[in-house]
Amino acid sequence: MNNSLTPVIRRYVRYLRLERNFSPHTIEAYRNDLSHLETFMERESLAPADVRLDHLQAFAATLHECGVGPRSQARVLSGVRAFFRFLVIDGDIDADPTELLEWPTLGEHLPEVLTVEEVDRIEESIDLSKWEGTRNRAIIEVMFSCGLRVSELVTLRLSDLYLDDRFMRIRGKGSKERLVPMSDKAVKELQMWFYDRNLMNIKPGEEDYVFLNRRGAHLTRTMILIMVKRQAAEAGIAKTISPHTFRHSFATELLKGGADLRAIQAMLGHEKIDTTLVYTHIGNEQLRDAILLHHPRNV
Repeated sequence: MNNSLTPVIRRYVRYLRLERNFSPHTIEAYRNDLSHLETFMERESLAPADVRLDHLQAFAATLHECGVGPRSQARVLSGVRAFFRFLVIDGDIDADPTELLEWPTLGEHLPEVLTVEEVDRIEESIDLSKWEGTRNRAIIEVMFSCGLRVSELVTLRLSDLYLDDRFMRIRGKGSKERLVPMSDKAVKELQMWFYDRNLMNIKPGEEDYVFLNRRGAHLTRTMILIMVKRQAAEAGIAKTISPHTFRHSFATELLKGGADLRAIQAMLGHEKIDTTLVYTHIGNEQLRDAILLHHPRNV
């Protein structure tokens, strides 16, 4: 690591934590992406104030040469741009050298989605005779019915649930809170899980977490990923899915059902509407058919 860069990186991490209120996971991702830039600057003997557009173009080329794909390149360069903007704000440099930096061309990537019938198949494939059966059904139903990120699911607490009123309080990215309605099915699956959960020996300090492992501690994201992939395989689902697939599927079904895009944005906790707009591409065929069905020229 370039020793002259280390204090600047420390200040940047402190800025992300204290002023941007980013989560430790997000900060770690930014920090990992910046490690590519650190290596390059150390090799070229560059200080932050020395970096120019041609340096960054060379840096982007090294990412390509190292086999970093276009999407990962774009993510790294986005982190680099955020870093140099911070340096401008903090007065370390006068101008942002990333302003004219071109991004790698990305092909359109639409996330895999599941139909309601496929979600039902996954839930029905779960063996309820096993102790974790009701838990896993509740996990999948809550992810699908409420559109949660996996990080939001594993940190969900009993004190965030208002079952009688059919909504939950979610603490999303940047510790921003939102209220998410719950379907009757999600409430039913949770209540079934709570019957088994009440029989467990729960570790001290873990009592408020909704979803627990067999040792009475809250689950990790990796545990959810493994469970979801295994269950999809048992249900005969050939698609490549992850916990995030249920969130995508939730948003897609809302759009197909006629939900307003702003309402979907609020439900998902997206800061910008642009992030939500990807679902208009997923639902294009269904939207086209619906429009043609009700078009005044087709009556």
